[in-house]
Amino acid sequence: MTTSTRPRSGAAAAPALLHGRTAFVVLSVILIADFMELLDATIVSVAAPAIAADLDAGESALQWMMAGYTLAAGAGLITGGRVGDQFGRRRVFLLGLAAFMLASAGCGLAPNAGVLIGTRIAQGLAAGLMIPQVFGIIRASFEPGARAKALGAYGAVLGVASVAGPLLGGVLVEADLFGLGWRAIFWVNVPIAIIGLIVGARRMPESRLPGGARLDLPGAALASAAVLLLLLPLLQGRDWGWPLWSLIVLALSAPAVALFLIRERRLAARGGQPILDPALLRVRAFAAGLSASLLFFGALGSFFLLLSLYLQLGTGRTALETGLVILPYAIGSIITSGIGVRFARRALLVSGALVLAASQIVLLLVVGGGAEPTYWALAAPLFAGGLGLGLTAPSLVNVVLAGVPARDAGAAGGVLTTVGQVGNAFGVAVLGTVFFTRLTGRSADGATVLVAYGEAFVAILPWQVACYLAAAALMFLLPRRAGAAHP
Repeated sequence: MTTSTRPRSGAAAAPALLHGRTAFVVLSVILIADFMELLDATIVSVAAPAIAADLDAGESALQWMMAGYTLAAGAGLITGGRVGDQFGRRRVFLLGLAAFMLASAGCGLAPNAGVLIGTRIAQGLAAGLMIPQVFGIIRASFEPGARAKALGAYGAVLGVASVAGPLLGGVLVEADLFGLGWRAIFWVNVPIAIIGLIVGARRMPESRLPGGARLDLPGAALASAAVLLLLLPLLQGRDWGWPLWSLIVLALSAPAVALFLIRERRLAARGGQPILDPALLRVRAFAAGLSASLLFFGALGSFFLLLSLYLQLGTGRTALETGLVILPYAIGSIITSGIGVRFARRALLVSGALVLAASQIVLLLVVGGGAEPTYWALAAPLFAGGLGLGLTAPSLVNVVLAGVPARDAGAAGGVLTTVGQVGNAFGVAVLGTVFFTRLTGRSADGATVLVAYGEAFVAILPWQVACYLAAAALMFLLPRRAGAAHP
């Protein structure tokens, strides 16, 4: 960007606070954009079998379609907020929305799995640029009372998107609009984004930090490289036959993390603005929160993709029927998410993780019987899992931040959110590998399709239970409740 976009010394940093219809219009634009991003994080899981059949996509390609998006979004979140602070939140939000629209069109036009993976990664990067501006715009442009209502509306959108993702994915695939099939799940973003761009360009105010924000691009590059070195062998190693060099690449992720921490420590010592101040790792609540987030969202990451494959390819359900099976999970999360956000206590976090672990044990017993489970046999543990998710996921970051010094709360929150995205991608890589390895072995034994997919799905559930139990244990190290970070 040209230097003309940088704030001038002494220039006003924030717009006048929004009121009335203008506030409603601006809030609608940013929440619709956020809804699209949340939708695209989940909608692909139900459409995955149709995508695989149409594009002749292999198992690792399906993993990349999920993990690539979340990983790219996490990488974008690392610097997205500071880019908006420096160059203007409105400008960066509209840029991210336009990029998300173009990437969605690219997904809809993808002629093969490789192009689709690339455009999904582009979608994730655009989301990482766009989404941090939502909170920045709400903070800068809404008065305190309206700000609280706006954040409440954001929570409602999160809940609706969790319901709409699997269900809308099933509806669009089954409806085959204009003969588009699964491609409709991406094309639906384009007209919505165009309306958002037009309205946002006309009505949204600009805001930025007075002194700008320095970007730690080398730190972001090192962090992204470390995660890529870790995930690439995990996602592709089985297809490659685990050659020696893939194991070397995996081992290189450790020194890459070390280089990242050294870089961040030196930058902090010079008075810079690191992505992660290593001193935060000495704060018990933050270190425990990072580990709990990684395990919790790692368990959650691949669940819906692998459940969708089991339901459609194993039991023969349609995409719409699969969405309806997953619906109770989303309803359960909506029921308890309000409780989780309102009370935001350590006891609720632990309870949610334990309920999720218990729901997976019941699901293991239901699927492990060998016969095709009925709708209600699946719906009951999935509903319970949703209840657990709603108690934990919406308030985990806020409870962790209660144990972090107030001056570091913003940076710590960004890191925690990014680690959640990385954990999601890591779960797709690890648990997806367990699933497909078991599936290949059972298929080679000549097992029926139902039995092969059932045993492959059951193979991941003990790992998920272990992750949720470990996350619950770590949550005991967190503050008792959310609140203002200590000074």
